[in-house]
Amino acid sequence: MDQIIFIQTGTGIDVHGQDVTKASVRAIENAIHSNSMPGVQEALPEGSMENMKTTVKLALPSDIDELNHTKIKKTIPYGQVEIKLMDGGMRTTSGITLNDEGDHNDQMYIVNAAIEVGY
Repeated sequence: MDQIIFIQTGTGIDVHGQDVTKASVRAIENAIHSNSMPGVQEALPEGSMENMKTTVKLALPSDIDELNHTKIKKTIPYGQVEIKLMDGGMRTTSGITLNDEGDHNDQMYIVNAAIEVGY
């Protein structure tokens, strides 16, 4: 990415099920769900949303190999998406294991996201 237009950050949690993809999607949605970028199209080369580039940086507490990149990319509706992963986030107890929620243990996963948009 040559020019960053804006950066948003968010946090996502999967309390039950230990699903790092679910926590990541929630972190991305937390970062972008309340934003409107009415001037972004004019700022992009040729005024095209197809020229928008988004870098999704995710700090994951564990299970990096289990992240579903296709689901992550679907959270960004326009342009080209690059995913960068790093250690971070948190695993902590949820206080209970609920088998009917898909729990394998009592851990909840907390993921941090930084979403960079530009061209």
